[in-house]
Amino acid sequence: MTHADAPPLHRAVERVVALDGLRVAAVLGVVAIHVTGIMVSNPEISGSLSWWFALAVNAGNIWVVPVFVMVSGALLLGEGTHRNGPASFFRRRLLRLGPAFVFWPLFYIFVVRMLISGAELTPLGVVGLLAAGTPYTHLYFLFLIVGLYAVAPVLAAFLRGGGEGRARIFAASALAATILTYTLASVFTAIGQPQSIVLNALTQWLPYVGYFLAGWALRVFVPRGTTLAVVVIATVGLLAEIVWQSGTRADHPTLNAVLPLGYLGLATALAACGVFLSFQGIFAAVALPPRARRVLATLSDAAFGVFLVHFVVLILVRMAAVALGGAVTSSLIVTVVIWAVVVAISFAISLTARRVPYLRRLF
Repeated sequence: MTHADAPPLHRAVERVVALDGLRVAAVLGVVAIHVTGIMVSNPEISGSLSWWFALAVNAGNIWVVPVFVMVSGALLLGEGTHRNGPASFFRRRLLRLGPAFVFWPLFYIFVVRMLISGAELTPLGVVGLLAAGTPYTHLYFLFLIVGLYAVAPVLAAFLRGGGEGRARIFAASALAATILTYTLASVFTAIGQPQSIVLNALTQWLPYVGYFLAGWALRVFVPRGTTLAVVVIATVGLLAEIVWQSGTRADHPTLNAVLPLGYLGLATALAACGVFLSFQGIFAAVALPPRARRVLATLSDAAFGVFLVHFVVLILVRMAAVALGGAVTSSLIVTVVIWAVVVAISFAISLTARRVPYLRRLF
């Protein structure tokens, strides 16, 4: 998730600029999804131009979580990361993610759910949220990434010595298995034989192994020239199809059954790989000046903290907007302003917290 997942990335020469760019773009997309969701779900504006714009932002950023996972795979599955063995790897990961893994689920349950939102939760209800790995809307990612950390040494050991061919085959096989499982569940449900994929705190990571491996397998591909243009155009086309399908879902039940939307669907997987490769090619073609690289690296390192804190910021900003008379469920202008404010405040909090000893462990 962050460049802290790789060895000494504070030295500029070891940064991967494309991965920094991907991480910043992805966290901006995460915030955009959560900000626009309330407009997309508003039936009173459904079908309007504002609604389609909100939907384009919402569904068009469906690649963000898969790409976050791919970035982690690109950083975590190298031989150098595991040179000192699993114990050293787990110790570094525990120091990096452990405090956040404990603090944020409790914060969102007790402060956001109960204090701010007024939810009434019994002790058993709290345990249920934690057992499901869903203490709040976005925090399943913490359980997801911890699970991938747990199996990373095993995956890296298998990849070691197998060359790029083994990495590609392994990634493609794992991703294909996930997509097929997700698609079959959708098809059987559509024909009256409901099948559901239920994940909990211990299994949130399982469907994302393919993306984790794909990040490592695709890290060496840098499309250029015509190839890059084809990748970018194809990726934009896939995202446009996802937006259109999302907006016309009720009119195409068969299409939605065989090509289900979601992080584990075929179209999303192809789009995520396309975004990943596009950033690789674009950042290879455009030489950023040193200052811009440093700024990008700083924002990239703060992205994890932004991901964690942005939802409570969104709730508070949205409450303030409502108090001021803002049409948060229907106004495109208000929605864009809320997104900008949430992004600015979340980055300010994360960047500041990362400068404070001990507190930085939570970001």
